[in-house]
Amino acid sequence: MDIRQILCPVDFSDASAHAVAQAAALARWYGARITALHVDTAAEARIEALPYAEVPARTLDPAEQERLQNRLATFCLAATAAGLAVDARVIPGHPVAAILDEAASLPADLIVMGTHGVSGFRHLVLGSVTEKVLRRASCPVLTVPPPAHAASTLPFKQVLCAVDFSDPSLEAVRFAGSLASQAGARLVLMHVLEWPWHEPPAPRLVDLPPAQAAALAEYRRYVEATATARLESVASSDVPPGTTTVVHVGHGKPYEQLLEAARKEGADLIVLGVHGRSALDLGVFGSTANQLVRGATCPVLTVRR
Repeated sequence: MDIRQILCPVDFSDASAHAVAQAAALARWYGARITALHVDTAAEARIEALPYAEVPARTLDPAEQERLQNRLATFCLAATAAGLAVDARVIPGHPVAAILDEAASLPADLIVMGTHGVSGFRHLVLGSVTEKVLRRASCPVLTVPPPAHAASTLPFKQVLCAVDFSDPSLEAVRFAGSLASQAGARLVLMHVLEWPWHEPPAPRLVDLPPAQAAALAEYRRYVEATATARLESVASSDVPPGTTTVVHVGHGKPYEQLLEAARKEGADLIVLGVHGRSALDLGVFGSTANQLVRGATCPVLTVRR
């Protein structure tokens, strides 16, 4: 994995401060350049308020541009003082469109964005700037919740990667494996088996007729053994040699099991692949990736293929 250009949107919140700190840690490790981007929506609001009037191109008043530029530079002062290359950019426009356009024009290898707290983000994620960027960005996106580490060195030592054996998830394995190898981190590859029954709870084997219980138990063993073998194959083919890697098969709702595994493993990072942009893909995104970003207390890296 090679990261040379990191885009970090900034809205001057505490969440943005955590994102800048995380971007700085990654930039230091990879020798990357950071573009800190603040999107001012005032000019856009004026244009939308006068839809039929002749309005000039979206520009900022020079004095306001200078004020915001200085504020952004001060916001990133710790990163620049540490010797990191930081480009501070202030532009007018819609936040989502501006972030995606900037990511494409750089081009960015990674977008690092803050979330506004676990409880607040859980309620506001749908339709939020972060959620829309996650859905539409063509490059990987790292979401950073406020409790995430803000260390001066690369913080990831325990990496959890979700694997459903789709092409995007295998791309995520390669991304996570490269990062874990370079950082000397422990990598957990996890596949979750979602049985057809989740609510109400699955029947207990002792409550079933003996023949049915035996068949069900054997089927469970077969499916779990098959998933474990596939994970081990992925680990041997897609993870750099020498990386400390373990495989784990869970049972239940994928996002619930992944969040629980992240808690138990003390994960510093969750990595997962996301699909394209069709209506079906966005529905899948909402059911797993979106729930992980809502509930995780560590950074979540989404990788698109």
